[in-house]
Amino acid sequence: MKPKFFYPVIAVLFLSFSTTSCSTDDDNVSPTNADISEIINIISSEQWRVSSMVDSGQDETADFFGYTFSFNSNGSLVATGSSNTLTGTWSLSNSSSSSSSDDDSNDDSDVDFIISFPVPDDHDFDDLNDDWDVVSYSSNEIRLIDISGGNGGTDTLVFTKN
Repeated sequence: MKPKFFYPVIAVLFLSFSTTSCSTDDDNVSPTNADISEIINIISSEQWRVSSMVDSGQDETADFFGYTFSFNSNGSLVATGSSNTLTGTWSLSNSSSSSSSDDDSNDDSDVDFIISFPVPDDHDFDDLNDDWDVVSYSSNEIRLIDISGGNGGTDTLVFTKN
């Protein structure tokens, strides 16, 4: 027979584990406005490729296969493929200063990564045209996200250094 204190001890242990194991993940913190110059230095120093592009749950990474992206310090963006080259623009800003932001985030410390290619709406590169939020960055990878104001779908875009 189990002692009378067995079940209360089990209940206390269960409650303590359930409250301490559910914490937020602070290891992947969103960049702040102070990080803008560091992101610019990283992205404009090398060539990049799209390693992931998911548009409202649909993987569209293959649409950008074979393209190399150069984010030039003058704000020009060049995508070079085997048979053609597209030129657009890019910039970084904080969300509070971006009047064209359609993100659903209310956090003014978000860093917007704005991409624009002058292409028709039905062109694959039109999916890149947006004011993406920078989720995380390193010297080898930039992770972006956009929550569509129209359909509420979530788009993710990852650039990886070539």
